[in-house]
Amino acid sequence: MNKQQVLQRIIERLEIDLDVAIRAAQTAYETATHEENIAENKYDTLGLEASYLAAGQARRVEEIRQSLTLYKTLVLKPFDEARGIQPGDLIVLESVSGVEQHLFLGPDAAGLKITVDETLITVITAKAPLGQNLLGKFDGDEVEISVNGSRQSFEVMRVV
Repeated sequence: MNKQQVLQRIIERLEIDLDVAIRAAQTAYETATHEENIAENKYDTLGLEASYLAAGQARRVEEIRQSLTLYKTLVLKPFDEARGIQPGDLIVLESVSGVEQHLFLGPDAAGLKITVDETLITVITAKAPLGQNLLGKFDGDEVEISVNGSRQSFEVMRVV
């Protein structure tokens, strides 16, 4: 597995998500503007609720478009032994219990999960505590984060 494969899969997934979001936004807009949803009295809020949904869907479409643009313009570089982990790196972490996690430190779309060569990869960003702690780390370094009041420790196993 290489970073280019991961990047391509992220782009493909975002394109699918964008298509779904555009269709959902269009449906919400049509519902909000349909003549049957015109309020007949002050308690008839179906049209108003549909317009809120349409606005939220439109915002979601724009967020995905922005993420897609960031990934399409992302220039992947080889892991820099002098700088440590940087955005665009593919990282394998191992917990103290021996569970491996594959992460891609991306510019956006945190939480997105993709599968490459039957390996689940989670996108994180440098805005998240784990992403912040990973910046500048190297193979063999330990990373600790606090999740819901409990400390979790990981070892950086590989960086690509």
